[in-house]
Amino acid sequence: MDQKIDDILKKIAETPIPKVKKCAIAFSGGLDSTLGIELLRRVYNVDEIVAINVDVGQGEEEIKMGRDRAIKLKLDPIVLDAREEFTETWLKKAIWANSDYNGYPVSTSMTRQLIARIVAKKARELGCDSILEGSTGRGNDQYRMHNVFKYFAPELEILVPVRDFDLTRQQELELCKEWGVPVDEFIVGGDDKTMWCRSIASGAVDLNQEIADSIWMWHIPPEKARDKAEIVELEFEAGVLTAVDGKKMQLAESIPLLNKMAGRNGIGLIDVFEDGIMDLKSREIYEAPAAQLVLKAKIDIEGACLSKEERQFKKMIDAKWAYMVYHGEWFHPLKADLDAFIEQSQKAVYGKVKMKLYKGSMTIVGRDRPHSSLFYPEIRSIKAEGFDQRWCANAAKVRGLPFEILAKRNQKLKDGK
Repeated sequence: MDQKIDDILKKIAETPIPKVKKCAIAFSGGLDSTLGIELLRRVYNVDEIVAINVDVGQGEEEIKMGRDRAIKLKLDPIVLDAREEFTETWLKKAIWANSDYNGYPVSTSMTRQLIARIVAKKARELGCDSILEGSTGRGNDQYRMHNVFKYFAPELEILVPVRDFDLTRQQELELCKEWGVPVDEFIVGGDDKTMWCRSIASGAVDLNQEIADSIWMWHIPPEKARDKAEIVELEFEAGVLTAVDGKKMQLAESIPLLNKMAGRNGIGLIDVFEDGIMDLKSREIYEAPAAQLVLKAKIDIEGACLSKEERQFKKMIDAKWAYMVYHGEWFHPLKADLDAFIEQSQKAVYGKVKMKLYKGSMTIVGRDRPHSSLFYPEIRSIKAEGFDQRWCANAAKVRGLPFEILAKRNQKLKDGK
């Protein structure tokens, strides 16, 4: 055993270890959770391990990878399907709320909390006394998972070995190599996939690090995208995307379709400075072609269907909604209050938008005028005769009175009277 492994094991041995017997692990098949299985055996000395893999739409390939790795570690994982709940409940709420946390269309922020709820409830059902999850101490997921675990299974011990043993990514890989844990990383830092947004190498991207084209799943860089523009029509009913190019479909079908369509037209790259839960900044890379397209169309339709006051107020509510979800507060009572307002506001949001997609740009080239629209050019347009402009003369005088009074006040201040 080399010196590096000795140092790592010494650091682990010096850390207090809680006594647990039956542990459920939120298992994805990635580096952190796969190493977590071996740590449960070698360090925590548990009697029984229950690996729970929750499918939130990360794809059959990743689910199979997780299952294969668990089997190699002599575990038969429980795979629970949450795809419909994610798309028809969680994702629908995100679209209603125009989900945007400083440029990030919250996705992993949601799925971590959905997974944590399912794992916590299953762990209690199976009589576990603890739950293990693979968050680092530098990231956000430790807070999201902890909040939800404590909400749904407050009596269970929470194990977070990567954080609690202060392991770096390289040290994790060294342990896996030493112990024969079947894991490798195509991207340092890994990636987290859902149909709504893909998080790439979270917390591991350097300031001026170039992003290789080979990492993209849907996005084709604009300079390599198609030379011909593509037109797509999106239809919304009560704030929900219900049809693409006239074909009715559920979100579980439309979002993957739009990821391919928007991605091949150079759309989907998000490269932002992100303010994490601990108020520490990181450079984050996301891939979200469908999210960018859907939210642009949805916000435009809201512009036609909501009143000025609703639009202004909803921007604040949407921002608070995204902030709470990002910060692991999906199950907070205030979040439910925000949901209620947002859902109510969407009852009038109907419409169709045609978008031209071309080499990274999304241009609105067509709109319908649904029954819920507040756009009335026959009254507002300067080309129309449906509005007698003379009505506004006295209204303008009344609205100008406060400014007339301000002018008088300012003159007095200037004159010293």
